[in-house]
Amino acid sequence: MASETGSAAQSYEAVIRNSPEAVAEFTTHRSGVQRFQHMLHQTPSMVPLIVLLAAIAIFAVALGGKFFAPFTLTLILQQVAITGIVGAAQSLVILTAGIDLSVGAIMVLSSVVMGQFTFRYGLPPAFAVLCGFGCGALMGFINGTLVARMKLPPFIVTLGMWQIVLATNFLYSANETIRSQDITNEAPILQLFGESFRIGGAVFTYGVVAMIALVLGLAYVLRHTAWGRHVYAVGDDPEAAELSGVQVKRILVTVYTLSGLICALAGWVLIGRLGSVSPTAGQFANIESITAVVIGGISLFGGRGSILGMMFGALIVGVFSLGLKMLGTDPQWTYLLIGALIIGAVAVDQWIRKVAA
Repeated sequence: MASETGSAAQSYEAVIRNSPEAVAEFTTHRSGVQRFQHMLHQTPSMVPLIVLLAAIAIFAVALGGKFFAPFTLTLILQQVAITGIVGAAQSLVILTAGIDLSVGAIMVLSSVVMGQFTFRYGLPPAFAVLCGFGCGALMGFINGTLVARMKLPPFIVTLGMWQIVLATNFLYSANETIRSQDITNEAPILQLFGESFRIGGAVFTYGVVAMIALVLGLAYVLRHTAWGRHVYAVGDDPEAAELSGVQVKRILVTVYTLSGLICALAGWVLIGRLGSVSPTAGQFANIESITAVVIGGISLFGGRGSILGMMFGALIVGVFSLGLKMLGTDPQWTYLLIGALIIGAVAVDQWIRKVAA
């Protein structure tokens, strides 16, 4: 009798499993490659970090102990300080699925305003610095207003702003360079970020400290504040973000304004780096910032990436530039490798994005 009851129960369970009303259970088994792809999707800065560590290891083997010397490693930081700061401004804009081609011109004009307001008009240097920040914020605010309020394409707006600011820079400064000696004697605060200090055998400038503090501060804000989450939401899907209550236009205006402020900071750091105020400096800042952002794993489609990845991207360029120079290779190899890294970074980004598909 018991056996008959057991057989009936088993038959009943079999019918239930095979019935159309039964709930199907699916078990997804991910391969090692898929798990790695998913991890990179969750942590985009992992890709540039791996490339950075690999580049350091390669040059350490090729150059021996010279590359690991504290002075060499801190020299890389000094060389990428301005790129890292401008790259932070570019990162904010690209996270909203935009692009800012005017960052380099805003940086230089802000530095020119700081110098000219001090030496042409005799204003206190500290107040001249604030005027430079106001100039950068104004340029960024105009960009943001045109993009957010008038719905103009960011590429076109910032391309036009780049030309306008570049022309304004040369017309206002009369292509005049303010000498390092004059700044040192009359307005040393303008060279603040060029001053250095030692920790053991390593030499750091205050410009490097500013870059690191800025990147870490923005990384925290983007990940742990409502404003930061809204920036990602706008870049991912602005229509959905607006339906969710995000004030998309306000976010865009604040992002571009903040980008202009950060460019002004880069202009101040640029004066410290050069020691002088030159209207012809920073000609490649636009390209260098976009390079750092792309290699750093921030998606050009917006809504995904990490500002820490941008800093890793800037460091990758710095490592390759200095490492190849120390090896005595032709400088063109640096451009070749960086170009390959840019294309590779975009290809990896496309591959990672398939996780969400």
